[in-house]
Amino acid sequence: MKNLALLGASGHGKVVADAALAAGWKSVVFFDDAWPNRAVNGHWQVVGDTATLLDNLSQFDGVLVAIGNCLIRWQKQQDLQAAGARLATVVHPQACVSDYAKLGLGTVVIAGAVINVDAVVGDACIINTGASVDHDCVLANGVHISPGAHLSGNVTVGACSWVGVGAAVRQGMHIGASVMVGAGAVVVKSVPDGQTVVGNPARRML
Repeated sequence: MKNLALLGASGHGKVVADAALAAGWKSVVFFDDAWPNRAVNGHWQVVGDTATLLDNLSQFDGVLVAIGNCLIRWQKQQDLQAAGARLATVVHPQACVSDYAKLGLGTVVIAGAVINVDAVVGDACIINTGASVDHDCVLANGVHISPGAHLSGNVTVGACSWVGVGAAVRQGMHIGASVMVGAGAVVVKSVPDGQTVVGNPARRML
């Protein structure tokens, strides 16, 4: 693992860069569509935009989309994959991932996260700081499990859904696609596609 390109020079991007270096990548550079107005991201340089990255894919041993927005992250990853990018998966060494769990391409697992046995995490997912994904959960592509959020066993989460900071999901629940679970929400009933739910117990926000 040598040179990693990250698309998305944000705060989340800095966390991904830090995790990547801890995981053994030797160098990290950023690309962002706000370049050249955005030329640095914390300790790292921003060297171009998406078009620049696409023109220079051969220079990188891995590429990862470091954008928090689930729909944008998933779309950007598909564009990079279609262009032949070598998509990376980054797991911080202080995360705990079962040998019997599966992680998709472009997924990042941040420090303190736990992914338990027979969990399946799709492509372009974020399992953020201190989050947990318990046994037999299935996460579709583009999902974000926010810091301190917890999925009990046998939970399914549809594509590009976002489970907010500190949320909790009861075992066996199904969260649909493009769902937003609010910070601190407690999900005790399955959530249909496209809904935003908040509170304890979580209810649809009208």
